[in-house]
Formats: sequence, structure tokens, C-alpha cells
Amino acid sequence: MVAIRGTYQNGMVKLDKEVSFTDPVDVIVTFLEEEKRPAEKRLTLEDFSFAESRKILEDYKGSISDAVIEERRSSL
Repeated sequence: MVAIRGTYQNGMVKLDKEVSFTDPVDVIVTFLEEEKRPAEKRLTLEDFSFAESRKILEDYKGSISDAVIEERRSSL
């Protein structure tokens, strides 16, 4: 196995050293720096309110478990 550093830019890989193989060779490209992605929105305890949930559900007469199961089945 041969390891050579290089640079990836605009869809092209430029190797730091010349390499010559007569036959095709499999390669693995590893990006050393992580791709910058926008931060994910995570839920916190402040996103939940027991009192608000009770108020929303005060007139609900069905089973919450059945409603959750039905919602999950319909999303499949």
C-alpha cells in the first residue's frame, strides 16, 4: 500500500507526488477535515411543556397510544 497526500478542490484531486502504475489500482480517498455542515437543531427540555400538553389534550377522548400507532403506520 502506498500513501500519498494531496489536495481536493473543485472536484479534482491533486497529489503531492508523482505516482506511476501500469495497471489500474484501487484507491481510498480520506478527507482529513470534516465537511462543514449547519448545526442540527436539537430538542431540549424547554421544548416540552407538560401543562401545555394537558391543555391541548383536555378534550381528547381517544387513546393516545392508538393515535401514535396510527400515525406511525400511516407514515410507512
